Amino acid sequence: MARRRTVLPSGSASSAVALAVELASGRTTVESIARACLDRIEAEEPRVQAWAHLDPEPVLARARELDAVPPAARSALHGIPLGVKDIFDTYDMPTAYGSPIYIGHRPLADAASVAIARWRGALVFGKLVTTEFAAWPPGPTTNPHDATRTPGGSSSGPAAAVAAGMVPVAFATQTTGSIARPASFCGIVGYKPTHGMLPCAGVKAISETFDTVGVMTRTVEDAAFVVASLSGRALALPEQLPPPRLGICLTHEWGAAAPETVGLFDALPEVLARAGVRPVALMPPPSFAGLAEAQSRVWTFEIARCLADEYRRFPDLIREPLRSMLEEGTAMPLRDYEDSRSLVRKCQAELPRVFREVDVLVTPAAPGEAPELATTGDPIFNRAWSALGTPVVSVPAGTGPSELPLGVQIVGMPQQDARTLAGAAWVEAALDVHQDPGV
Repeated sequence: MARRRTVLPSGSASSAVALAVELASGRTTVESIARACLDRIEAEEPRVQAWAHLDPEPVLARARELDAVPPAARSALHGIPLGVKDIFDTYDMPTAYGSPIYIGHRPLADAASVAIARWRGALVFGKLVTTEFAAWPPGPTTNPHDATRTPGGSSSGPAAAVAAGMVPVAFATQTTGSIARPASFCGIVGYKPTHGMLPCAGVKAISETFDTVGVMTRTVEDAAFVVASLSGRALALPEQLPPPRLGICLTHEWGAAAPETVGLFDALPEVLARAGVRPVALMPPPSFAGLAEAQSRVWTFEIARCLADEYRRFPDLIREPLRSMLEEGTAMPLRDYEDSRSLVRKCQAELPRVFREVDVLVTPAAPGEAPELATTGDPIFNRAWSALGTPVVSVPAGTGPSELPLGVQIVGMPQQDARTLAGAAWVEAALDVHQDPGV
């Protein structure tokens, strides 16, 4: 199957690969692309509220500098607009981590992933809204498909900005479900690589075990292109996608699925079979039934350590339910934490058995459509895979009863990101879902 190509609509930053081709051919300039993105942001930001910091003049000045770079000296990401979640340090922009504690905070250095992206020629636009410390309390960002619904979290701004066509790529992070779930709610692609593929240095830590840097894009091809450029890994998709061995995995958390997700997965085997692959149904081992709870306990213990200073000195500036989570983590017995870590390691050792007869799993990315703004949604279908450190790609799969996006989560073995991305691209092409928020 040929991989899906995205045609770049006028006024929309929809494809990093398409922009890279246009720039390499000389048919456009970095400044022209930057101005188009800024026009889009000006039109949509009052409704979507994706940006924590954006200053157009430095963006345009840097775009002109990039246009002056000789073609032979340009790197793969040269001129590609990039939004950055506001838990990544940036030396030239404020970094508040979604918290009033850090208003006006100016780091001295870029986060490592941001520094690498700049070195590769990416045009950093600004900082995108995160929930408070990339945890639970939501920010002001709305879903581009429906302003009364959440874009998800904690990568609220990155998902909404990409979905609204403001930028083609955004840095995001996932500790629990902060890439896969917002991507599903906003109808875009979210790629959480194998844990540790992209550096976390300079990203506000909330879990030393689970924090993972990834990206939001409009296509799987873009996600592979960007992370390959940043990591040096061979992730490029083949021109013809080989049929993957697919396993449909409803997981032990299936009881949390909304009716629209149940309907989606009822229809999925026949849809994939018509495209050329008949998936097998499988369930993880019984031990995996405890992974979601184990992930929650480990994260609760670790976030209390990571935010120990903020919790000690500024408790009144930390909102609920994060403050209660920090209280719980501070009081958690070490034995509970160690037992949960042990279960995670046990399940990691069992992963090869899960993937013995399949290349990738197709699982729910979220319980259903995006809920209303008071919450960022339930990460129940993401916890286990975040705990295991697997690569995950959320791919648009349809719409629910309110015509809001639904996604599926493509899961692979750790360190098999190329295979996972190829499988995700095949599913993306098979489902052929084109979702535009109409902005």
